[in-house]
Parts: sequence; structure tokens; C-alpha cells
Amino acid sequence: MIGKLLAALLLIPAPVVAADDPYDVLVFSRTTGFRHDSIAAGTQAVRDLGAQHGFSVTATEDPAVFTTAGLAGYEAVVFLNTTGDVLDAGQQAAFESYIRGGGGYAGVHAAADTEYDWPFYGELVGAWFASHPAIQSATVVLEDRAHAATAHLPQRWNRTDEWYDYRTNARSTAHVLATLDESTYSGGRMGADHPHAWCKTLDAGRSFYTGGGHTRESYADPAFRAHLLGGIRYAAGQAHADCRPETGYSKLYDGATTGWSQAGPGGFTNADATLTSTGGMGLFWYSAAQFTSYSLKLDWKTAGDDNSGVFLGFPPSNDPWSAVNNGYEVQIDATDAPDRTTGAVYGFKSADLAARDAALNPSGEWNTFELLVEGERLQIFLNGRKINDFTNTDPARSLAGHIGLQNHGAGDDVSFRNVRVRELGGPNPPRTGPVVGLAGKCLDVAGAGTADGTKVQLYTCNQTNAQNWTVTSGGDIKALGKCLDVAGGGTANGTRAQLWTCNGTGAQTWAPQPDGTIRNPQSGRCLDVSANRPVNGQQIHIWDCHGGANQRWTLP
Repeated sequence: MIGKLLAALLLIPAPVVAADDPYDVLVFSRTTGFRHDSIAAGTQAVRDLGAQHGFSVTATEDPAVFTTAGLAGYEAVVFLNTTGDVLDAGQQAAFESYIRGGGGYAGVHAAADTEYDWPFYGELVGAWFASHPAIQSATVVLEDRAHAATAHLPQRWNRTDEWYDYRTNARSTAHVLATLDESTYSGGRMGADHPHAWCKTLDAGRSFYTGGGHTRESYADPAFRAHLLGGIRYAAGQAHADCRPETGYSKLYDGATTGWSQAGPGGFTNADATLTSTGGMGLFWYSAAQFTSYSLKLDWKTAGDDNSGVFLGFPPSNDPWSAVNNGYEVQIDATDAPDRTTGAVYGFKSADLAARDAALNPSGEWNTFELLVEGERLQIFLNGRKINDFTNTDPARSLAGHIGLQNHGAGDDVSFRNVRVRELGGPNPPRTGPVVGLAGKCLDVAGAGTADGTKVQLYTCNQTNAQNWTVTSGGDIKALGKCLDVAGGGTANGTRAQLWTCNGTGAQTWAPQPDGTIRNPQSGRCLDVSANRPVNGQQIHIWDCHGGANQRWTLP
């Protein structure tokens, strides 16, 4: 047993925790149903964590503390293996007010076997207990390794406990941190999606729940104690996290670097599903696809006063300066000037610094960005809190294009985890109709031809199918069942526009701009009437964006 414990200590590194402000935690362990014999061990574990990490602990089974005045002195309340109906109506009202007003809750194991007839509590805990098989070994699969409760854990965490099934799946209302792999134990009843630990917000309050903690041995396990500590720190508002429900994202990086390319010097090490920057200035960019309207989420951590950034909206290039000159950087560097500090759109717009500071975890701890791109609007969320709102008005740039992670230079050590994207349907459904340009004439498919390579031209508007274009939020512009395309995927001035079978490449991705231009992110150039001539049959091509009349279009 000692050998196994030492092995576990070697495999799971201790979490790095910054010094918190002093705070106070109430541990509540009243039971009116089954009583776990691990309650004393769990209470002592929380006391030990408090002594080690600077928070005071009061333990009680007396519900009389659940009054407005009684709860006011605590930043978080831990429901430690409570069971049954533990609060009366007045106490319930006081606790609900405490949570909604900004208090924190951490539920451990049988906290889900509590207060079945109180709807608010069901919302707070996230899901109620249904059943469990015998105590046995199982594998916990980590979905979020940025939260303070899980950042220290491996991608797959093998341990022994009592594994709960729940009456409902918490995923629709909570952010799932970890699930159970039912193939690794017997008796699980929830199937392929079996949440085990999660977090959420309720009004101004915070909630964390873990299904672990049935056994006395759990509270002697350093990894589980660190898991519990992280949940308490989040509940108490000492560690920040994005605990909004999350579904529909596709992984761009979670250990595998397929689809990524390095531009410029330096690079990233790749270990434990974590990228860490080395040398530079370079850019590790996702070359496999471009994105138009999307939510990009990623977890990041600095080692100290370090510099990096996330680049958006640049054309494909092996030169990292192309991203600097053609795209936008969301900065990571908490000590730089306001327009180039963490959360700023570098050189263009500072973050709301008060909101940023309230959401930012310090160096050594993980943070989560959501970069929400809808057309040419970029909203930046840090650990679930909105800190910036920027709209691109520069016709030479766009938020549509590739994404990349910067390795800034020697000594700038920044790590990234769990890069994922959810492509959006866009703020509007696909629109169909004419695309009107120079001199009131229309974008037209020559002769209504459907062969690949058919010329796209300017022509008097005539309401035929040759001028009936469908514009999608994903960046496609289609007519006659095929796509508006840059010939040969070219990027040079004067490359002609044509009709071609839709193939999802950058040659067929278009980003309408606020000034009426239509930009091709792959080339960085705009859809243009050649020679500025408004005659029927005039070739459409791409050219440097300048916003002139021959580059302005009215979409359906």
C-alpha cells in the first residue's frame, strides 16, 4: 500500500497554488439518511487544507447556522456527505439568498443524495443521486484541466471509490470537468456520457460538485485532496474558471498536433497534452482550416511575467509576421501597456482592466479564453467573464482566417491546453438574392454556366439564376449549386474569380466587411471589378483592399 501511494505521488504533481487572501469555510455534514463513516476523515482533510493554504474552517452539523447573519462570515459552504432533508424552509431561504448573492458551494459525494424536494438545491448541486455499484477501481476522464480542481490531474485518473449514477445528466446546466469511463468498472448506468465532477454559477454564486469522496482513503490521497482544495478555492472565489455549460466544440489540440504548422523560429514542446513555448518569435498555427464565425476556447498559463498571444484572422503563411500584419492578436502579458496587456486586441483596443483583473488567475495557474467571432465582431471572455468587445473596421484586415499561438521569445514561457472550436451558424441564416456592385450592376455567372471555371463577371441585374447568390455565415457565396472561387487558390492581385465545385478551401471563403467590401482571408485581398469598369461582362477578380466603389457590394 505504501509503495502504491508513493507511486501515485510521483505520477501526479502537486498543484501550484498562489497565496490566497484569507477566507472562511463552513463544513456542513448533517445526515438524516445514510451516514458515511468517512465524514470525520473528510472534515479533518478540509481542516488540514485550511491550515496549509490560509483559510479558516468551521465544522458543524447544526443547521441553525443557516441564517443570513450566520452565513455572512463564510466565503464558501462545503456540503460534506450530507444526506436527506437537512434544512428547514427558513434555513433553505437563507442559504439560497446567500448563494444567489455571491456565496460559494462545494458538494462532496453524497451532497447529491440531499434535499430531493427542494428545487433550488437540485439546481445548485447539478444532479441528484440515483444508484451506485460496489466500491471498485475506475478511470476518471478529465475534460477540463484548467479548473483549479482538475489542473493537476492526468488526462485519465485511476482511483478507487464508490461511483454514483445520477437521475439526470448535469451537462446541460453545468460545465463538466470530468466523466467516468464505464468500460473500466462494472455497474455504471449512464452510458458513454457519465459526468462525475462539474462546476456552475447561479446568479452571483458559484457551485462545485465532485462525485468522489465516499471512502476514508480518499481523504488521504494527495490527488483527491488537491481536487477538493481546487473546488473549495473556486467556490470561495479565490480561483476563477469558465463554468458555463459547454457543448458542440471540436478539438483542435488536446495532445495531438495534426493540422498544426510552425512558422518562424522557436516552437512548442508537447507533453502531457500541453504545449509550452520555446524561443521565437514564431507562430504555431492551425493550417488545416480557416474559420469565419466561431467560438474559440483555449486554456493558457504563464510561468511568470511572460508574453504570448492568440492570433486570429490571418491568411496562410510560413512567415509569422503575416499574422501580425494581416490578423489580430489577443494578448497574453499582464504587465504590458493597456492596449497590449492580457485581454487586449494588441495595439487596437485595451481590455476592460477592472473586469480583466477580477477574472484573471495569477502566474502559475491556468486561465481560459473564449474568443467569440461573429462576422467582424470579436468578444473576449476570460474565465467566463467578458473583458473586451472589438469590431474590425479595417478593410485590409479580417477576423476570418487562420488561428495561431505565439511563441514570443526566449524566457517567455507560456503553456496552452485544450484548444477547441465551435463553428457558429452565424447571427443570421443564409441569405439568397442578388449581389449588387459597381454602377448598380450585379455579380453574374457568365451565360448561367455551371462548368468548373465559368467566368464570374459584372452584368446588368436581370433576376435570373445566374445572379441568385446564397451567402452563408460560414463564408460561402454560392450560385447554381457551386461556389464563388479564386482561380487556382491564387493570392496575387488580378487572380480571377470563377465558379467552381464547392470544396471548403480558402479559395472559397469570403468575409464581408463593415465597409461593404468582401475579403478573401486566404489572400488578404478583396473582390474587385477589374479596371473599375462598369461594363457588362467585366471580369471580377481579387485585388488589394482599398474600399473603392469597385470593391463595395450590397449583399442580399
